[in-house]
Amino acid sequence: MANGLSFIPKSRYVNVTLTQRSHRAIALVILGSAVVGIFGFRLAQLQILQGQYHRDRAEKNRIALIPIPADRGNIIDRNGKLLAANRLARSVYLRPREQTQAEWAETAKRLAPILQVPVNEILDKLKQAGYRSAMPVRISRNLSLQAFVKLVEKSDEFPGMEIRGESNRYYPRGSLGAHVLGYISEATAEDLKANPNYPMGMLVGQMGIERLANKALQGTWGGQVVEVDASGQEIDNLGLKPPVSGESVRLTLDLALQRTAEKALGQRRGAVVVLDVKTGGVLTLASSPTFDPNLFTRRISKSEWRQLQAQADPFLNRALQGYPPGSTFKVVTAAAGMQSGRFSPHSTLMTYAAINLGGHLFHEHGAPQGVIGFRDALAFSSNTFFYQIGLSVGPTQISRWGQRLGIGKMTDLGLDGGSHGMIPTPEEKEKLFKEPWYGGDTVSTSIGQGLVQATPLELAVVYAAIANGGYRVKPHLLTSETATKRPQKVGLKPEALAVLKDGLKAVVREGTARRLNDGSIPLTAGKTGTAEVLGQRSNSVFAGFAPAVNPRIAIAVIVENGGYGAEAAVPIAHEVYKTYFNPSNTRKAKQ
Repeated sequence: MANGLSFIPKSRYVNVTLTQRSHRAIALVILGSAVVGIFGFRLAQLQILQGQYHRDRAEKNRIALIPIPADRGNIIDRNGKLLAANRLARSVYLRPREQTQAEWAETAKRLAPILQVPVNEILDKLKQAGYRSAMPVRISRNLSLQAFVKLVEKSDEFPGMEIRGESNRYYPRGSLGAHVLGYISEATAEDLKANPNYPMGMLVGQMGIERLANKALQGTWGGQVVEVDASGQEIDNLGLKPPVSGESVRLTLDLALQRTAEKALGQRRGAVVVLDVKTGGVLTLASSPTFDPNLFTRRISKSEWRQLQAQADPFLNRALQGYPPGSTFKVVTAAAGMQSGRFSPHSTLMTYAAINLGGHLFHEHGAPQGVIGFRDALAFSSNTFFYQIGLSVGPTQISRWGQRLGIGKMTDLGLDGGSHGMIPTPEEKEKLFKEPWYGGDTVSTSIGQGLVQATPLELAVVYAAIANGGYRVKPHLLTSETATKRPQKVGLKPEALAVLKDGLKAVVREGTARRLNDGSIPLTAGKTGTAEVLGQRSNSVFAGFAPAVNPRIAIAVIVENGGYGAEAAVPIAHEVYKTYFNPSNTRKAKQ
């Protein structure tokens, strides 16, 4: 070292350079190996681990299915008469890829007034399918003749439009049995999400049997199998997958009885239920006002919807709606009294013009009858007799026997548009209404007023249990369920049943239902009811069974604001009985 300078030997400099180059080379080799390894791993993953998955996806992209709707199964009554069927109709389909999004916006404006379908609805369906989709999208069903002619005349103006003939739901009886049958509509976004196998445009039941039996009725859609390219263009026709029609569903409903019940109700608000007392099969389930399910086989106009909504809750199934049952409930109080051990079937009580409870007078129905028993108390509908029974046995026992006989959630058809009845106990009243139980509540409960609610279906079940010897039937609408719906014994003593039957026969022979004993039909049994409605005319109620000896059917009728039970409800029951006992009807032989 001299003058502050130093020197690195040449050999050492070369070694440093070679070392740096070696490190770079090694790094490059490692990096290259890593890249090759990653690509190799990904290739192995795609071809080996996920090979089948990607082959399936590629096949799906190559193969497309143009859906062909399946016919829904027919719905028939117990005697094979058509209630819901199918008939040929025309539907309008659009192929999204045939026009651009902007072009479809203009086309939709021209189609909308012809089809009576809003522009936004047409565009929403195209958007949902995808504008590059080769699959046709149904935008209108049950095309009118007028619209069909216009579309044919202007077909050149609508590229991508196709008119197809396909079956459409049809209800040949119009509004008859609408609350039982229900209606159909295209699957909603929620339906499609819940059922990924549904094709767009799938028709599903939205109410009644159409909903309950939808799985059996809907069938399986088929389709035309085609090969498409990456852009969705159809290349080749690969074959046809035929649709499979839905199954026919047979109901326990009797068309003749249903028609009679609905005609007898007329335009009045109310309901009629008729049951087979041995099996629980529902022969009639009528509710008024009603609606025509044919409206839902196509798009409903605004005027049609307004007209429908102008009625008093046409979708409410009044056969499943809870009402105060009035004196028809007295059979429950009687059963509770005799089953409690406090009274025997032969017990008698003094009746009065009224009873005083806490300073409140609770009046008799008509004139007091003196000393009477259960039979005459039912025949002449004595309120004070049943007040005393109720106060003696208590509301809990009445509620217990009302439920055992069929009032409450155990009586359920699974249909829409209704509710369940209830017979609150003191504890339940406190919980539901935040109020204590009073003696007046017990008195009102004992005659089917106050907080007591029962549906016409439940009343029919109660009277069926009395008619068939003490078995609570399980009401049902499908004949396929008859063998599995076993009636359940409720535990009524034979002597108590005998007294109840005698009292209900006496109502027809000499009481408020004497109109049924005019000789036009065999002797029947039953009880009228006049259920008070605050600020309005009373509801008219009747429940009973027929014939009085070896009963076969039970019936319950309610007419809202119809007045006395004998005034409105009994004449309806009379018409139904006359149809049932008409010698020209063959239904009795087929039961």
